[in-house]
Amino acid sequence: MKVADVIALITGGASGLGAGTASRFVQNGARVVLLDRDQELGESLAAELGAGARFFQADVCSTEEVQAALDFTHSEFGRPKALVNCAGVGIAMRTTGSRGPHPLELFESVVPINLVGAFNCIRLASAAMMDNHPDASGERGVIINTASVAAFEGQIGQAAYSASKGGIVGMTLPIARDLARYGIRVCAIAPGIFDTPMLGSLPEDVRASLGAQAPYPQRLGTPAEYAQLAQQILENEMLNGETIRLDGALRMGPT
Repeated sequence: MKVADVIALITGGASGLGAGTASRFVQNGARVVLLDRDQELGESLAAELGAGARFFQADVCSTEEVQAALDFTHSEFGRPKALVNCAGVGIAMRTTGSRGPHPLELFESVVPINLVGAFNCIRLASAAMMDNHPDASGERGVIINTASVAAFEGQIGQAAYSASKGGIVGMTLPIARDLARYGIRVCAIAPGIFDTPMLGSLPEDVRASLGAQAPYPQRLGTPAEYAQLAQQILENEMLNGETIRLDGALRMGPT
C-alpha cells in the first residue's frame, strides 16, 4: 500500500506522534483525519496541513464518536484504508507507599484510553475497511498501534501505563490473525523515550539525561522517526502481526 493512496484516521492526531505521522503522510500525498479531544490543537494542525487534512473531535472510548469520525472520514475523503492509534495518556504512581495504595480510579483512567480505546478504534475501523476494494495483492487496510518499551521493561510507578501498553502488544498478533482473511494487516510500534508532550514539561537537562540512556543515538526520538516507520509499515506488505521496537537499543532500568 503506497502512502499516496492512503486515507488514514489518526487518533491522538493533534500532537506528538500522531501529529508527526499526519504531517509525513500528507506531505507524501495521503489524506488524513485527525481524531483528538483537543479541538484547538487539532483544528490548527489540520489548517496547517492543508487540503489533505481534516480534524474531528472525539473520544476513542466512545463507540458513537469513533463511528462518527469514521463516517466523517468517508464523507470527506472516502473509506479509510489506514488507522494509526496514537492516542494515549500516562501517569506515574507506585502500587503502594507511605500515602497508601495506588488509587484504583487512576489505574482505571489509563487502561480504558490506552488499551480499550485502541481496540474500540480497531474494531470499528476494520469493519469499515472490509468494504474496501482489495488491491492487486488482496490488501484492504493497515492498522498501526502504539505500544511502548514500557510494555517490556516497565519502570517503578508504571504499573498502569505498562499494563495498558502490554495489552497493545498482546492483542496485535491475534487481531492480525483475525483480520488476515480480509486483507487487513496489523502491527504495533513500541517507541522508547520520545520527544512528545508527555515529556514536554520536563526541564531540558532532564530531557537530555533521558535521551542519553539509549546506547545509540543518545537522544530523544522524534515524531518524524515514528512517522517514518509508520509509513514503512504501510508500504511493506510482509510486516504483519509484529511489534517493532523503535528505541535506539534502549532497555529500561527500574528507575
